[in-house]
Amino acid sequence: MKKLLLLSLLALSGVASLRAADLRGPREEYVTRVETCEAILREFMGDPATAIPAAVLQRARAIVIVNQVKAGFVFGVKDGYGVILAKKADGHWSVPVILTAGEASLGLQFGVKTLETVMVITDDATPRLIFNNRFNVGVDAKAVAGPHAKGGEDDNHPIIAAPVLVYTKSSGLYAGATVKAGYLARADTANFSLYHTGYTLPEILYSDWVQPVPEVIPLMDYLKQIAP
Repeated sequence: MKKLLLLSLLALSGVASLRAADLRGPREEYVTRVETCEAILREFMGDPATAIPAAVLQRARAIVIVNQVKAGFVFGVKDGYGVILAKKADGHWSVPVILTAGEASLGLQFGVKTLETVMVITDDATPRLIFNNRFNVGVDAKAVAGPHAKGGEDDNHPIIAAPVLVYTKSSGLYAGATVKAGYLARADTANFSLYHTGYTLPEILYSDWVQPVPEVIPLMDYLKQIAP
């Protein structure tokens, strides 16, 4: 009897451990997504060929960083994720909010397995398009390929006025060319887990109700550095 009781307790302990692992696992994945997006932004800014001009970053009202995985033969990235950070009314950047992303096709070529994209949103209305539905970049708001730092930082550059400036490491995009960069959508479950909160995207993005967790602070600090 004692042996049976001991085995039962061990079994229950094992189930509890598995459940705890299940709870930890998803959050660790979401932390990795934020860290990956931070790495993508740093890589973009560290290369003159992909760096975003200071003049563009000064006008940023939101930044979206996207990592997508190639699913089609040549075109058709279907699966991915990203984060969005918004500049609030007081001038401070929000915490990063996780998004889902997909259906991008930005000049992918043979051998390309991932598509890394940074979008600079230059108005306050466009980020709010993600509140309720999918936001189709280039359809719901005009999106154009942004100018790179090596091309100059003229504040009067005409394409700076576009609502969304798209930067990508795939080839075939020319500054000012209209692009469609797939969709962005809410990922509330991911954010519930990451921030230990019941608040959804709008509250996390624009309120002060959700405080940053330690894992997202490096991304926030870097964004403050390049886009004060």
